[in-house]
Amino acid sequence: MPWAAIRSIILARSFRSIEMEWVDVVVIGGGVLGAFAARNLRRWRLETLLTCAEVDVCMGITRANSAIVYSGCDNKPGSLKAEMTVAANRNFAKLCDELAVPFKRCGSLLVADGSESEAVLHKKLKQGRENGVPDLRILSGEEARALEPMLAESVTAALLAPSSGTVNPWQLGIAAYENAVQNGCRAKMGCEVRQIRREKDGYVLETDAETFHCRAVVNAAGLAAAALQESCFPPSIRLALDAADYLVLDKNTPAPRHILFQECSNGKGVTVVPTVEGTLLLESPVRPLTGEHWATSREGLTTLRHLAKVMLPELAVERQIRSFAAVRPNPYVVNSEKTRLHDFVIAAPAENFISLIGVKTPGLTCADALGSEVARRIATALGAELNENFSPSRKVLVQKDDEIVCQCEQISKGEILAAIARGARTLDGVKHRTGSGLGRCQGSRCRAHIEALLEEAKHGTP
Repeated sequence: MPWAAIRSIILARSFRSIEMEWVDVVVIGGGVLGAFAARNLRRWRLETLLTCAEVDVCMGITRANSAIVYSGCDNKPGSLKAEMTVAANRNFAKLCDELAVPFKRCGSLLVADGSESEAVLHKKLKQGRENGVPDLRILSGEEARALEPMLAESVTAALLAPSSGTVNPWQLGIAAYENAVQNGCRAKMGCEVRQIRREKDGYVLETDAETFHCRAVVNAAGLAAAALQESCFPPSIRLALDAADYLVLDKNTPAPRHILFQECSNGKGVTVVPTVEGTLLLESPVRPLTGEHWATSREGLTTLRHLAKVMLPELAVERQIRSFAAVRPNPYVVNSEKTRLHDFVIAAPAENFISLIGVKTPGLTCADALGSEVARRIATALGAELNENFSPSRKVLVQKDDEIVCQCEQISKGEILAAIARGARTLDGVKHRTGSGLGRCQGSRCRAHIEALLEEAKHGTP
């Protein structure tokens, strides 16, 4: 008997010998996509379990993000991206109100420095109008500088998109996760899915902690999504990775009010984002991924500073308080040409198995829309009824007091304890929920105190 057949028999017997937990749907992945998928699945009467390989949610791709809520100008008319982006943007303020997350609709300017780049503006104006983006218009260089006096004299024109905005990616993903849990979704942190096996009545998921049996799977495992799908099905979509570098400037830095995109005559430039926290976020052009996934590139950061000064000559880039890097997944079809996919991929290799592979910009904008579509498909396939007890409003525990732990951001001990009670297990978990450690000193003064509170909570000390 061939070894592959023998191995299958051994595995099958092993699985049957293990006591497995049964649920309707398992969502793999604790990023913003997995969180919104879980939240939307609970709109239906579906027992839902979210598994996350990390000890907390939003520790993968979601942790490094440009924080932009896009208008829909960049997407090809008729694409799923275009349709979802415009609809999601229109609904974003309502979504953030439901989840108690700050959102700033500050608008954006795509700036050009000559006729070649101005042609790109006109192309995106046409695309945006076809997609239904509201209130788009092209400004002269003088009109753009009237809105943003810091812009360089070399700016010859700009495309204004008033509907663009910014949100904190961590807070949005965590809020969606918390609302899912408040609506009955169960979660397993530090639980990495290693193998998926299809059975007649569903799927068996083997993790490093325990084994689950479910009727349906949502694969939102980020960079691991393609490999996980391949553990059960033949390869169809894989990821090519690249990267980008980021700088965060101090709150006291004079800054533009709009999101700024730089369309240079020689290609894409820097992106500048006035965040909801009051800092200024600078994003570099995409670069090849070198070294470790989340490591910044000296060359990338140098390029970023240079391009930022080209667009905003008076910008005080020396006031940086933090740098970090992002990994960008680019999905491609497994064929001889490795054909790149420029639209969202909602893969369905088998019944009741859905993968979100290589979802990139504007994935943050469309996270709820993608989660809603995935949930609708699974609910329809499983014949699920609507959950009349679902509440879209996140209940937030607020415990602000007079003992300030993070002086830079004025975060109190009560807020940190509330974050720990909500699931924070690490410094990053507290930071993502409260904003502690994000100020000028980057946690140098509050780190030890927060670590002590985390340690006390681990041992049950109030």
